[in-house]
Formats: sequence, structure tokens, C-alpha cells
Amino acid sequence: MKQFKTTEKVLNGNRYFIRPFPAFVSANLSGEISAIILPVLSSAMQRLPDAVKNGNESILDVDVSVVAPALSNGLSSLSGDKVEALLKKILINHNNISVQLEGERDAKALTEDLANELFCEDVQDMFVLAWEVIRVNYAGFFKKLGSLSGGVLDAFLQKANPS
Repeated sequence: MKQFKTTEKVLNGNRYFIRPFPAFVSANLSGEISAIILPVLSSAMQRLPDAVKNGNESILDVDVSVVAPALSNGLSSLSGDKVEALLKKILINHNNISVQLEGERDAKALTEDLANELFCEDVQDMFVLAWEVIRVNYAGFFKKLGSLSGGVLDAFLQKANPS
């Protein structure tokens, strides 16, 4: 079942297991996610066209180091309360992430307390993990957007950053 397929991401020696959201949760969050992704695309135009041309199938396949500055810029337009609420929805509210701490055998659900401990003094990794959750849940949307007749994503990239 797709809903139980996990994607692994290692950050600071900890192994995260990300499961897709249920369909209705994903649909519910899509508006909030789009409100962040679209400004990220706009602020990343200088680097994204080359990254997309380098064989990435989807905008979400681009390495997180390419989009990190743009993600930060996109989030800067939101209030801290909105960023916190969205991160909680993406990372902990739906029990879609487990973490195997470095040196331990068993994984445990990522809770608010555990997230606070793991990302205290290293909040950037929380954003990296959130990006990975977005990739797991919405990559298909951006692949389809880019392959629509006329190449909607290509046109958007070209208009925003003419060569």
C-alpha cells in the first residue's frame, strides 16, 4: 500500500522514515504548501532553471541545498505562528514520520518533544526534513505540472528568468 511505503532521509546521523499523508490530509495541506512553494519558485529562479535542465524530473527533485535559500526567503513572508503551525502539520500532527536515533536500534514516532530535542540549535534540519516530506507527498503534482501540454512549468521558469 502506498500509504505505508517509507522514504528514508538521514540528517545528523539520525534516520528518518517518512510515510505519505493520507489523500485527504494531503489535499487539505496542498493550499498551504502551494502558498510556500510558489514564492520559493519565484525567489529561486536564478538557480532552478539550471537545476531542472540538469535532468531533474520535477522541481522537487532539485537538491535541497539549491532551494534552501529560496525556501528561507519564501518562509520569510509568513508569520512565525503560520510557519510553526505548518511545520507541525507536516512533521508531527499526522504521525507520518518516525526516527531512528543515532546509535539506537528502534525507531520511534516523531513527536513535538522529540522534534524540539532533535532540532534545538539546528532548526535548519527541521526545514530540510519538511522539504523531504513535501517531496514525498507532492512530487507527482509538480511532475504533472511540468508535463502538461505547453510545458506550464517550463513557461513559468522561462517567463520568470528569460535567458
